This record gives sequence, structure tokens and C-alpha cells, in this order.
Amino acid sequence: MTARRPEMTDVREAIDIYLSLAYDGPIPSAIQNRLRTLRLLGAEDFWDSELFERDHPAHPTRFGLRLGNEFYPHMKLSIDARPDARGFLFRADTHDQHCCPLPNTREFDEFCDLMNRNQKLAERIEEAWASARLPTFKTYLKNDLLQRAAP
Repeated sequence: MTARRPEMTDVREAIDIYLSLAYDGPIPSAIQNRLRTLRLLGAEDFWDSELFERDHPAHPTRFGLRLGNEFYPHMKLSIDARPDARGFLFRADTHDQHCCPLPNTREFDEFCDLMNRNQKLAERIEEAWASARLPTFKTYLKNDLLQRAAP
């Protein structure tokens, strides 16, 4: 079963919420240009845009949009297939777990601080999405547990 992709209006709302929390000042021009391009696309071209990074070219289950934040340009808005393949979830991907310096290097403490800041920001973004009734992994788990507990 192929997961139903979110509505473009939900993706745009998720982007707006993400950016409102990720940047205190002006949004970098590279991000503004990406978003301008996305807004110009119609529904038939939106999901095929090269702006989205995909886990699989033909049958993606994850779409990533690199939006960064004030202190780390690689953070992404990720749109992931639900575990039950009945839709997609929004996730703030810190994109910093794969490259941590070794503990005995001088960059280690600073990078750990960056990872902590990214994680706190990701949590705030996902909480704001949940408050706006946009699906996240936590809301999926909560609903799944409620359904399993129902008689």
C-alpha cells in the first residue's frame, strides 16, 4: 500500500510553523528561493520537485526539505510515511546525528551543544505542528495507543 501524501496546504503550514521557530531574523535568501519555487508549483509537480530529497527515486517514503535554522543550515523538514503506510507524518530532522566528532577532539563539546540546541528546536517545532493538528510521530503513537486501548 502506498501512503497518501499530505495536502499541499498542510505542507505549507508545516513550513510556515517550522520557519517561525527556526529563525528570529530574516530567512536566508537560499531558503526563500526554495520556497518561492515550491509555491509556484501546481499539485501535479509539487512532489516531483528536485527541492525534495527522497529516500527512493521511484517510490519515496521520505521527503526532506532542507530549511536549516539560525545556527545550523542542514536541519530539514522531513515528511515520512507513517509506520502503517496510511499517510505521512511531519518530522523536524536535526540532521546532525551522523557526524559527531570524537570525544577527545576540541570540537566535541561545541558540537554536542549544537546537537542539544537542534534537538530542543526540533521538539518545539513538532509540538507546534501537533498544536496545529498536523500529524507528527508523537501524535501518531498517541492515537495508535488510544485505538489499541479502546474496547
